[in-house]
Amino acid sequence: MDLNQQAEPSGPVEARYLSFLETISSLRPSLHRYCARMTGSVMDGEDVVQEALFEAYRKLDKFDESRPLKPWLFRIAHNRCIDFLRQRGVRDEAATAAAAVPDVASPHDPALLGIGKAVEHLVAVLPPKERASILLKDVFDYSLEEIADLTDSTVGAVKAALNRARTKLAETSPPAKPARHASPELKRIMQLYVDRFNRRDWDGVRDLISADARLNVFDRFAGKVAHSPYFANYERWPWPWKLAAGDVDGEPVVLILKRGADAWTPYSTIRFGVVGQRIERIVDYIHCPWVIEAATVVSS
Repeated sequence: MDLNQQAEPSGPVEARYLSFLETISSLRPSLHRYCARMTGSVMDGEDVVQEALFEAYRKLDKFDESRPLKPWLFRIAHNRCIDFLRQRGVRDEAATAAAAVPDVASPHDPALLGIGKAVEHLVAVLPPKERASILLKDVFDYSLEEIADLTDSTVGAVKAALNRARTKLAETSPPAKPARHASPELKRIMQLYVDRFNRRDWDGVRDLISADARLNVFDRFAGKVAHSPYFANYERWPWPWKLAAGDVDGEPVVLILKRGADAWTPYSTIRFGVVGQRIERIVDYIHCPWVIEAATVVSS
């Protein structure tokens, strides 16, 4: 999704859309930080942020201009996180996924207020309501009233959730880091993709991708791979780069490496969806640098 490439508004709503774009530009790291902790994955968190921003953009003409944008965006992102947790069963897997929760602080984010960094990483062991309450209160410094509004709850329920969360965190030991093993077939396809991509063998790369494969390049393109200038865009990049098979917080991915003064360093990441022996979905986070910066462990 590229919000900047949506149809430009005109008339009295133009200022509202411009304010929206300015707000999300500064708010993205915080939104991602929250969603990544709620979902337990830096990449799932960015997927949820993208969905939330697209939903907000579509509803912007109905937004009450007398209210601040930030709480409204957080509310939409929170609801998307809850949907994600319900759909993917993340709550049942939280104890093993907690170690993948990232640290996404930016220089402009509030300091950790009531809990330390190590404890903050444990919030994924909590049920969604408790997780949201402690993140919004002790990390993002929202008031009890604001949290109740954001989570469609009451002040009393938020207080109770906070008490339960703090008690559980005080009694919780850091969980073991989970292992997310890629299937041999996925590893084989990822390595072939990397090798052919690095040789700029675009025909060979296309042979690995199904004819109807979908591509998301946040925040630039969403559609079929066949309808995008994806490979040509990489070929035009002015700085030295290459791909490598690796993992981010234990999840097998393809890493985009950028050449620095002395070495190749991880710059971004690409996710695959593979069915059989063909790539059916590519998600490229090249324009979302906060995702790779948020990862706890990146290896290639």
